[in-house]
Amino acid sequence: MKVLVPTTIQLDRLQPHEFVEYDVRAAIPKEHRDAEVLVVWQNPVDALDRAATELNGLKLVQTLASGADTILDAGFVPSAAVCSGRSLHDGPVAEHVLALTLATVRRLDRLIDAQRRMHWDEEYMREQTAEGSRGLFTLDRAKVTIWGFGSIAARLAPLLTQLGADVEGIGRRTEFKNGYRITASTDAPGLLDSTDVLISLVPAGDPNTGLFGRTIFRALKPGAIFINAGRGTTVDESALLEALRSGVLRAAALDVVVTEPLPADSPLWGTENLIITPHVAGNRPQAASRLLERNLDALRTGAPLLNEVRPASTARV
Repeated sequence: MKVLVPTTIQLDRLQPHEFVEYDVRAAIPKEHRDAEVLVVWQNPVDALDRAATELNGLKLVQTLASGADTILDAGFVPSAAVCSGRSLHDGPVAEHVLALTLATVRRLDRLIDAQRRMHWDEEYMREQTAEGSRGLFTLDRAKVTIWGFGSIAARLAPLLTQLGADVEGIGRRTEFKNGYRITASTDAPGLLDSTDVLISLVPAGDPNTGLFGRTIFRALKPGAIFINAGRGTTVDESALLEALRSGVLRAAALDVVVTEPLPADSPLWGTENLIITPHVAGNRPQAASRLLERNLDALRTGAPLLNEVRPASTARV
């Protein structure tokens, strides 16, 4: 099979397939538009949309990103199955979310700002040691709720537990996963009112668009912290700003936003109690070649594809 692989990542050349590198920002060369497999990583949306019109013989579109929303939106031929890179980013994303959580809980953004101003922040010290703020600057005995308890959460939750946090999850149904209690999203309000830190790992999709808005923020324990490393479209950014400015939320951290890159005139930039990182939580797929090899073999033999989010409308032969 002819496999188009992006120049944005180094992948093993798997035999007996023909691997052809392509520029994610350019049109697919005409001589390679007969490719059967397209691997996607860091492709601009406009170039992805163009590739969807250029490649009519695809059997598989394999994205290395955790979510496949941009692939589905591009409109590739129905004969192409679409598979995500779920699990490739579990470790790196868990690390980044832990870093954002610690930075936000400890308000490292404020301390870094004080350092840049060469200011010894004694007010921070007073707040940290005040009787009423005993639980604000630590994860020890904090209630941490992870909304979207998939494979990333399974890596993240034990790290939070090791730091003394009481971790629970919110998912599609009430159950126990990996030793953690998961509450159905329909029953979320009963869990949020005692939550100190809410972490979103929720994927994109119509049911989740604007999920985190005024209703959710006001349901949280007063002064809670919000972290989003899922998808930007799941957050009502106006409601988030309102919650931060009013003190409903003590602080927040975002690795994803609705419009990326974040425009220079966005009010998010100037919000003091908000940490922003440029969608870098994953950014380094782990074992991508292994996933691709498995799905190429599955495509060849007719076995089930791994991480399939949209099946092909015709038989794979």
